[in-house]
Amino acid sequence: MATIRRRKSTWQVQIRRQGHQLSRTFRLRTDAELWARQVEAELDRGGLPTDGRKLRAHTLADLLRRYEVEVLPRKRSADREVYMLRVILRDPVARLSLHLLTTTEIAKYRDHRLALVKSDTVRRELAIVRHCIEVARKEWGFMLPSNPVQQVKMPRAGNPRQRRTYPGELEKLLKACEASRCRWLPAVIQLAVETGMRRSELLAMRWDDVDLEARTVVLRNTKNGFPRTVPLSTRALNVIKDMPRCGPTVFAISANALRLAWERLRRRAVFWSCASMIFDIRQQIF
Repeated sequence: MATIRRRKSTWQVQIRRQGHQLSRTFRLRTDAELWARQVEAELDRGGLPTDGRKLRAHTLADLLRRYEVEVLPRKRSADREVYMLRVILRDPVARLSLHLLTTTEIAKYRDHRLALVKSDTVRRELAIVRHCIEVARKEWGFMLPSNPVQQVKMPRAGNPRQRRTYPGELEKLLKACEASRCRWLPAVIQLAVETGMRRSELLAMRWDDVDLEARTVVLRNTKNGFPRTVPLSTRALNVIKDMPRCGPTVFAISANALRLAWERLRRRAVFWSCASMIFDIRQQIF
C-alpha cells in the first residue's frame, strides 16, 4: 500500500514493494492518490518503476523539442503543428519537470487557453502534448506511470462549419487583395470557394496533377492519406489557367506565409467595410 503524508503545503507519496522504493510530491492530494494507484497497477503488471531522477532532470519542453525534430517531419500536418508547438513552449506548463507534470497542471493549461482561443484549437494542442508523452513513454525510455493528458477532460468540439459566403463578401475580399503583397492570395481564395479544398491540399497541388482537358486535379496529399480527384468548375479552371508557373507546385508559398497574408487581408477587409458603412451613414445624416 502507498503511504501519503502531508508536508506543509504539499502531499508526499511513498511506495515500497518488491525491493522498489518510489516517492513523489504533489500539490493536491487527489493527484497524489491517482499517481499511487497508477504506479501500483503498473507494478502489479510487472512494469518497470518510475525513474524519478530522470523525470526531474527533464521538462515537458525537452520532450516537445525532441518531438519536433524526430516525429513532426513524418506527419502531414507538420507545418501547422510546428506553429502550435511554439505556442505550447511559451506557456509555463512547458517549463515543468516531468515529475511535476500532473493532470492538474494540464487542466490549468487547458482552461488558460480556452480563455484565449477556440475549443478546437485547444483540443489540437492537447492532442500534440498527449501524443508526445505517449512517444516518450513507449519509445524514449521515460517511465512515466501514466499520460496526464489522457486523464483531463477535453473541451467540447466546435460546431462543423457550414457557412458559405454571403452576397458581396467574396467581392470585398478580392477587392482588398489589391493592396496585398501576396500575389497568390486571390487565386487561393477563389479556388477554396469553388472547390472546398483545404489549405494544405491547395498548397500541395502540383502542375503534373492538373488536367485542364478533363477539368480535374488529383490531390495526393490529403488528410486521410488517400488521393482523390476534385472536379474543377469553369471559374476554378480559368483561375488555374491564369496562374504563372513558378515551380512544380501551383502555389509557391508556405502555409505560414499564406496564413499571415490571410490575417492581414481579413483585418483590411473589415476596416474598409466599417469605413464604408460610416461614410454611408454620414452621407445620410449630413
